[in-house]
Amino acid sequence: MFTRPLCVALSCLALLSGAAFAATPAATPIPPPPEVAGRSYVLIDHATGRVLAERNADQRVEPASITKLMTAYVAFRALAEGRLKLNDRIAISERAWRSEGSRTFLNVGDQVPAEVLLQGMIVQSGNDAAVAIAERLAGSEATFAQLMTEQAKQLGMKNSSFANATGLPDPALYTTARDIAILSRAMIREFPQYYRWYSQREFVWNNIRQGNRNGLLYRDPTVDGIKTGHTDSAGYCLASSAERNGTRMIATIFGTESPKAREDASAALLNYGFAFYETVTLRKAGEMVLRPRLYKSTEQDIAVAPQINVSATIARGGLSRLRTTTRLDEPLIAPLKAGQRVGEMQVLDGKTVIRRIPLVVTTEAPMGGVWPRFRDTIALWFR
Repeated sequence: MFTRPLCVALSCLALLSGAAFAATPAATPIPPPPEVAGRSYVLIDHATGRVLAERNADQRVEPASITKLMTAYVAFRALAEGRLKLNDRIAISERAWRSEGSRTFLNVGDQVPAEVLLQGMIVQSGNDAAVAIAERLAGSEATFAQLMTEQAKQLGMKNSSFANATGLPDPALYTTARDIAILSRAMIREFPQYYRWYSQREFVWNNIRQGNRNGLLYRDPTVDGIKTGHTDSAGYCLASSAERNGTRMIATIFGTESPKAREDASAALLNYGFAFYETVTLRKAGEMVLRPRLYKSTEQDIAVAPQINVSATIARGGLSRLRTTTRLDEPLIAPLKAGQRVGEMQVLDGKTVIRRIPLVVTTEAPMGGVWPRFRDTIALWFR
């Protein structure tokens, strides 16, 4: 049996422990995502790709005109590689001119700058512009569709197949909400200079003025894209993105019943993401984090930095839970090329690894002369 003094001491200790425990606030619980209309959807953070909400995200759906996101992505890659220039004039074929559905109202035989066709496809969702771009880059729309499918695989879009450049119904044309989110993220990350067209509210060609079909652009000034889609079988679909206070969210939703329904659902998902999550950057790309020993070079050490920004998407107020660790593929031995991967940085939320970022050397490290190589060969024996 405890003595009275010991009991008093234990009671005081318990009270102090309880006070200390109560002084540490519990993390604010995150409610489930809002109930929204639509057959499938996904909400992701742009910086990290973290999925914040989803329903049937891997269910096959018809993309309708959201297909043109991939058409544009392939065209943007052609621009980046020099296979296409914005001022290139592209002949409008009769096949492009006869395209069904939404149009930029091109005339057969016209020579139209690529930049005009891209804006007509992006802002007006012009099927004629999409076909003209496809024919210019691949000779035929069918061959271009093969390029689209191959590009989707390279991006990690595991459940997508493309049969045309426009999104007109075809049994071989399908995707998922998750795959379109992956594509949207790649588009924004890789081609910000062209992504700006997705926030353009109207475009005029042949004296015909047409507005952007993405109604969220008119409702929310933080929304700057991306693309609508609709067919009778696909329903009303929308890929959307917004940026607030340095955090960008991407939502994709398929199979709603009206333009308003797809906008309301997308707005609800985006607002949910911004309300309960934030993106924080712990280290900048290229910022030195280590200076490890370098062998067989004229230099004794070398700067190592993250290849990209070390960012994480976390529940609001959860920054104190984050920490980073590093792992190097040691020993580092010359020669090394600038940007060569030599390890990774891990971001942990508590004990859970939530991101892995490549670590690279920031400068070139050529092999040294005879003496550094001999000296470090001996040093490596005893390492």
